[in-house]
Amino acid sequence: MNDWLKPGMLCLALLPAPLAAQTIATAPLPEGESREHPAPKVAEGEYWDPRPPETPKNNPAFQEQTRAPFKSVAPHKVTLVTDKLGTGWSVAFLPGGKLLVSEKLPGALKVLEPSGNLSAPLTGLENIAAPGHKLGLLEVVLAPDFAKSRRIYFSFFEVVEKGFWSNTNLAYATLDENGNAVRDVKVIFKGSPAVPLNNWSSKQGGRIVFGKDGSIFLIMGDRDANRHWDYMAKLAQKLDNHLGKVVHLTPEGAPAKDNPFLQTKGALPEIWAYGLRSPQGLAFDPKTGQLWEVEHGPRGGDEVNIIGRGKNYGWPIITRGINYPGEPIGEGVAKKGMEQPVYYWDPVIGTSAMAFYQGDLFPQWKNSLFVAGLRGVGIYRLEIKGDKVVAEEPMLTDQKLRMRDVKIAPDGAVYALAERGKLFKLTPP
Repeated sequence: MNDWLKPGMLCLALLPAPLAAQTIATAPLPEGESREHPAPKVAEGEYWDPRPPETPKNNPAFQEQTRAPFKSVAPHKVTLVTDKLGTGWSVAFLPGGKLLVSEKLPGALKVLEPSGNLSAPLTGLENIAAPGHKLGLLEVVLAPDFAKSRRIYFSFFEVVEKGFWSNTNLAYATLDENGNAVRDVKVIFKGSPAVPLNNWSSKQGGRIVFGKDGSIFLIMGDRDANRHWDYMAKLAQKLDNHLGKVVHLTPEGAPAKDNPFLQTKGALPEIWAYGLRSPQGLAFDPKTGQLWEVEHGPRGGDEVNIIGRGKNYGWPIITRGINYPGEPIGEGVAKKGMEQPVYYWDPVIGTSAMAFYQGDLFPQWKNSLFVAGLRGVGIYRLEIKGDKVVAEEPMLTDQKLRMRDVKIAPDGAVYALAERGKLFKLTPP
């Protein structure tokens, strides 16, 4: 038996038989897999998911906090752009209609042309991972001054000793399309601790957005393994690490000067907000300027949050979800000094990336928030009014694919990147 299996087998052996069986049945699926979901209901005014909540006594704090009614306002057609990608993680739009695509493992950057031709992996990343380690890539974004600097930013991790994954790191490089390469690669931030926990958790975060001043916001997962002792450690609540945090950096990776904990003894200076579980999406609302985030809950409790400077989002002390075997987590759903989500899903959709729509191709979708789903196998359009979700529309659920990224193209088309090599585009019929 492999050594890494022994602790898990021992834990199951110590559980009562009914609980052990339930643990196996409800354990999270491997990356790239999705449970079969029932077809969504498409009746106007009714919630689309026919499944009952995981926690039926979990009453929302306000009317619009969960289970918004279904609403469809614009017809659209779906085009398969390519099915030749690997394990895609994010896309960025290059001038001239090309796309820069990151693939998670093995870590690679590729350029996708409008014709569908896909480049070989860009060279220049070979020396980021330590010798003998594998490189994994997460988000890739263009710098605000990309047209002049050709600079790109990307988040990454390493597969280190015993197969564990390192914390989330950030680097930049210069894109050389003619040479099919990135050059002058510089690592500017490394998450602490370097290897968070002795588990294979992929709750890494990694999404990157730029503030109006060019500063960088980066989300960091808490990296727990859904175990009791992980919850008891409350690492997302502690300010001496980057786990379960939003960090705020200068373009060169230093702590931003307006960060809230610069003078707090023992706190890491990069922290902007804390108390997150598995943040997966990050975006500024172009209408209000507020920073929004989506994150995985456990069973029940996927969240949409508005991120504020220095605020605490509660994990694992408060949560709308329960642990996978069924027992409660933390102290309840609310506590003084901890923020409530703007919206939550119960059952979950397995939230991933997010993007606000302000394009002209679909005027009816303006002020909508698109969220990709890994467990709900689709993308979801949330209609936003006054910081509340008033309607929800599932899309692409017929593809039954884990959607890792959703982005709005300069022309207003919506792109959805699936983990199994496919990239879709939504346009008017």
